[in-house]
Amino acid sequence: MAGTDDAVAAEDDALYVLTAVLLTPAKFPSVLGDDYPEACAALGLAPLADGYGLVLGQDGDGARWTVVVDDVSLVAVAIASWDCGMEYELSPDENSMVAALPGWPLALAVSAPGVPAPHDPEPGPEAGDQEPLSPPDTQTWGPAQRRLGADEIALQWATWRDQIDDSQFATDTAGTPSEPADGGPEADAGGPDAADDAAQAPQGPRTGIRRVLAEARAYVDSPPPLGRVRSAFASGDARTLRADGPGWSMVARTDDIAFVLLDDEPGEVLPVGRGAELPGLLEALDRMAVRPA
Repeated sequence: MAGTDDAVAAEDDALYVLTAVLLTPAKFPSVLGDDYPEACAALGLAPLADGYGLVLGQDGDGARWTVVVDDVSLVAVAIASWDCGMEYELSPDENSMVAALPGWPLALAVSAPGVPAPHDPEPGPEAGDQEPLSPPDTQTWGPAQRRLGADEIALQWATWRDQIDDSQFATDTAGTPSEPADGGPEADAGGPDAADDAAQAPQGPRTGIRRVLAEARAYVDSPPPLGRVRSAFASGDARTLRADGPGWSMVARTDDIAFVLLDDEPGEVLPVGRGAELPGLLEALDRMAVRPA
């Protein structure tokens, strides 16, 4: 978190910096969209290859502003410093500023001291005709909350993984996936590969899991919009994979299982065992995924 003494110039007024986030193909606030272009569109920005830094703060009147800069490295250094508990004065050069957008696209629980409480700017020359940015609605289950749930699983992988008993996954003595005993869909529904891994879900909507796995496999042959598949560091030689699509999110480790969240299954986190096909799918997705620079 930035120190509230930090300030940058925005339209000749001081902006008291509260925090900053990256908006790049490999790392963007997923609450804003399933991919990088969609997240940019939510802010009215063109999806530049190098991305942006978003600086969130308040002006002297307490109004919320989001300053967009193209100096991604500067913002990345500031975020890394704050994450390590170090002070860092984030002061982007005016030449790096792309836009000053009214409002905040993310919910913040902090505010600058000595100024009025956070509020949207009054309509005027500075704010222009643009409606102030506001965080997506996460009070009810939907795409934004589904993506936030996937973020949490990726961040707390060990905690979520410890809740899964591998004996829940249906496998026969040869170690190959077997059909669920509860009269689930036939093995050829959605294709044999998808059925193999979906059959390993202990309970729940196997049809939805088959669809997710099929769409994820399609990404390998027909690359999706930038940022729909991202790869990040994990322990050992593994990678943490994040994939999103229409109505679904998947979080996985290349050496382990996957978790699926669906818009159609509010609040449910569906584990998918490795089976015969998931390891190859994860390796293929990792090869084509966007990675942090």
